[in-house]
Amino acid sequence: MVSLLFILAVSSTISLRADVSATRVEDSAIENFFLLTANILSGATPENEQAFAELQKRGVKTIISVDGAKPDAESARKFGIRYVHLPIGYDGISTNRELELIKAVQSLPKPIFVHCHHGKHRGPTAAAILCMGAENWKSTEALQWMKQAGTATNYSGLYRTVELFRVPGATALRTVTSDFPEHAKVSTMVEAMVSMDERFEHLKAVKKAGYKKSESHPDVDPAHEALLLHELFKELLRAPDAEQHTAGFLQELKVGEQTSGAFYTLMKGETFHGADADAAFDKMTQNCASCHRKFRN
Repeated sequence: MVSLLFILAVSSTISLRADVSATRVEDSAIENFFLLTANILSGATPENEQAFAELQKRGVKTIISVDGAKPDAESARKFGIRYVHLPIGYDGISTNRELELIKAVQSLPKPIFVHCHHGKHRGPTAAAILCMGAENWKSTEALQWMKQAGTATNYSGLYRTVELFRVPGATALRTVTSDFPEHAKVSTMVEAMVSMDERFEHLKAVKKAGYKKSESHPDVDPAHEALLLHELFKELLRAPDAEQHTAGFLQELKVGEQTSGAFYTLMKGETFHGADADAAFDKMTQNCASCHRKFRN
């Protein structure tokens, strides 16, 4: 396991070389948008045509998504950009996926924009691998970049991936196809977790607005969104492959079903106290944090 002291030491004592710098793009249509090199950019999922237009303006030719969600390849094509889908988890990047990422950065048109959902954890890790494989970054510089991007240190698998990464040789890369998919097949669990994350982001905005429709998502009905989240937990517990998971994981899902159900009951009521809603929301958040700590990080 990566030593937390090592990570903190890197962040406090190592500065990027003069030719290695990551610049945050302010006032961008893309969340957590950074320019790492002339060829590598990093950020969150492009969510609208304004975001794709911004990437086009910066000359981006290829987008690599490491998120589990299906990429909007159709919108990217409108702006002359190719989408490649190489999803990774929060526990680190497999050796085979590392090979695919390096093959991609060596063979696909550049500049390349790499993203996850929020552009803070998985995306910056993949960007670090690309820069180590194609831009001569050292592991210390890559780890420093991850800290700058906001990659949480409790995702030890992501930091371990970068610390242990070694640039693969030509022989290993020849085993990897260059026929990269626009949409990779992902498991039911991954797709459900992506949807849960989206629902939770909407409900955070609802909570901030006093459990009413928020200005950021005026089309989101609080009760309906809470119901969708509750149904996702129920569907996961009913999924054909549910029995493949550990008893501990299934128990966390059951708690999630209960806490999301309680929150939905409040949201669909005509009247409720804000303190009750806060307490129910906090229980959902605690359940998510507990499950992530045990099974995702």
